[in-house]
Amino acid sequence: MNASVPDLGPVFPIAPDVRAAYAAWLGYLTDERRVAAKTVEAYGRDMRFVLGFLCQHLGSAPSLQEIARLAPRDIRAYLAARRTEGLTSRSLMRALAAFRSFARYVDPKGIGLSAALAAVRAPKVARSLPKPVAPLPARAMTDPETRAGEAREPWVLARDAAVLALLYGCGLRISEALSLTRREAPQAGRAMTITGKGGKQRSLPVIAPVAQAVEAYLSLCPWNLPPDGPLFVGAKGGPLSPRIVQRAMEGLRGALGLPETATPHALRHSFATHLLSRGGDLRSIQELLGHASLSTTQIYTEVDSARLMAIHAASHPRARL
Repeated sequence: MNASVPDLGPVFPIAPDVRAAYAAWLGYLTDERRVAAKTVEAYGRDMRFVLGFLCQHLGSAPSLQEIARLAPRDIRAYLAARRTEGLTSRSLMRALAAFRSFARYVDPKGIGLSAALAAVRAPKVARSLPKPVAPLPARAMTDPETRAGEAREPWVLARDAAVLALLYGCGLRISEALSLTRREAPQAGRAMTITGKGGKQRSLPVIAPVAQAVEAYLSLCPWNLPPDGPLFVGAKGGPLSPRIVQRAMEGLRGALGLPETATPHALRHSFATHLLSRGGDLRSIQELLGHASLSTTQIYTEVDSARLMAIHAASHPRARL
């Protein structure tokens, strides 16, 4: 991969060996590690900020040899500078992860820069539980009739409902739903293959309501959809933007009286939480969601426990004494 340093902020000098290492590192993440494109983009942006900070911190564009000699105090100064720019702890964690990834690439033995980064404690992040949508409003979001009062063409309402049906009925990420081709349109009774983060594939069952929502959209769609073209298209026939789906969700929030936490991704959380509350096996839910680690899926057990505690507190006679 012949990567060039992207224009991600103010222009500053970059030493030739650092520029070459930066481009090679992005290529390594993409071609060998198969890291998701958005993650590569975010890591590249974070490392760009590192290089910009080091130019000011050290007084000139550092070479790889100078970067390798950085001390933990230099890295803490970088994190402090980003904190003053308003970065949250979660964003700082990602920035540190990007720096560590670059260090592992240029310092595979972990002697210099990697050792300095290992000595820096990551920012603490307050763990927040996913906020799923309740079953009734989640189902209403997948029904075009919920938005029948809007001045939009019926095929557009059917399209948005079909996308949301995939998020709630199959647990897809919005990027996964919008990456489907016409050839891959889900059909009831047939498994659907989804390519998720890092190019990892998983097979998902398609329930009848999801297939029916997609069929309703296809029957109304005015555009000719080639087999290898996008399944979901915008008003001009091009690939559907995630922002359009987010706007549809905003309208549904208003119609159903839901909080701002009711986002398209919240429907994926709803898929997992509602399966778990109905006795779904955690390992199976992990496979359906495409999580690499079971620990990522286990957070939904905490969501369900919190829901049960709230029901108990609201319903048990002794809980209200």
